[in-house]
Amino acid sequence: MRSQFAVATVFAGAASLVNSAPRTLLDRNVEFNWGADTVRGVNIGGWLVLEPFITPSIFEKYSSADSPVHDEWTLCEKVGQANCADVLKPHWDSFVSLDDFWKIKDAGFNMVRIPVGYWSFVEPWGPYTQGAAPYLDAAIDWARETGLKVVIDLHGAPKSQNGFDHSGRRMANPGWGDADSVGYTHAALNAIHQKYSTPDMQDVVVAISILNEPLMAKLDRNMVRKFYEDAYYNLRVISDTPAILHDGFEDPSRLNGFLTVQDYNAHGVIVDHHEYQIFDPAINALSIEEHVSLVCNNAVNYYSTSDKWTIIGEWSGAFTDCAPHLNGFNSGSRMEGTFPGSWYIDSCAGKSGPVASWSQDWKDQVRRYIEAQIDSYEAKTRGWIFWNFKTEGSAGEWDVFQLLDNDVFPQPLTDRRFPKACWQF
Repeated sequence: MRSQFAVATVFAGAASLVNSAPRTLLDRNVEFNWGADTVRGVNIGGWLVLEPFITPSIFEKYSSADSPVHDEWTLCEKVGQANCADVLKPHWDSFVSLDDFWKIKDAGFNMVRIPVGYWSFVEPWGPYTQGAAPYLDAAIDWARETGLKVVIDLHGAPKSQNGFDHSGRRMANPGWGDADSVGYTHAALNAIHQKYSTPDMQDVVVAISILNEPLMAKLDRNMVRKFYEDAYYNLRVISDTPAILHDGFEDPSRLNGFLTVQDYNAHGVIVDHHEYQIFDPAINALSIEEHVSLVCNNAVNYYSTSDKWTIIGEWSGAFTDCAPHLNGFNSGSRMEGTFPGSWYIDSCAGKSGPVASWSQDWKDQVRRYIEAQIDSYEAKTRGWIFWNFKTEGSAGEWDVFQLLDNDVFPQPLTDRRFPKACWQF
């Protein structure tokens, strides 16, 4: 555990930043027009924060029957903090490259969102290791060379803001939200702001996502809003780089009236909504027609009701949860009824795996779903960022490189194989 003195120091620094925050509009310097340009992006997930379904080989290598590895915390706990950086370095070195950024650019995307963990920017407690931060610098260099823009996303906060494995630590309930964890989250964000929100970075880094997916259903909403407000004004001490607020899996309009021009003259605030139609057995049971209809209806009823710029910062081609380890390492699926609380709907055979192995009918269904989502998001929001750029191969519906290579993701991005899906717009 960190000392009480250290905690007090973090809070004193955060408070002084908030108290000195400017309340007037700064000239925008980021080289992306959030109010006019359409975001067409890809997430660089599973790189600087691990996820079992993206890189299952790491989890399989270090897991045993009596001691499974299911997140970055348990990996570093298993191999020891002193060795964990050496274990992760080959992955950091090889999973993403300049060639990947060129492939993203050449496919017509204009932005990448890069998830990071708090432990890369401040000394962590527990078994986490440091060493990933220099790779973010490399990615920014690659983005500058290729002409892509970058959103830096704080994906993992101390004690987990949602209890999901992709926060760094899987837990039954999020532990984030007390004074200790919030203070260290601000400390990590301030380190990010001071390095990546400066004017000399604004040609590439066009937004900071303050916290990925805080699970509002299990957190104090007022605490989250106070955290967002403080983080926003801390950022404004440094620059006018836009701040992205995740809606906490609620209707984006729940943040209406908060951090707007009328609310202390706040500017440059973006709401991030994530659209996944798979984490409920009843929704898994929907037909492709019903999935498409749900996308269209959500776009009209939810995405377009926010008083701020809104993006769909995560979505995929998946309308089943069949990708191995998607629900957690060796956790089963709702489709086959092997995930706790679910029931058998259908076999997962042919519904995931490498895209090249899919039937033409399944490829067509996934492409139809992708086209409907792109059209909906571009009609009713400022754009979208697909999850994910690639996997190790067994989760093709989440792997835009495989989808591109197999003619399932539109090329060019405006190409359509199927008739317009949404009669509402």
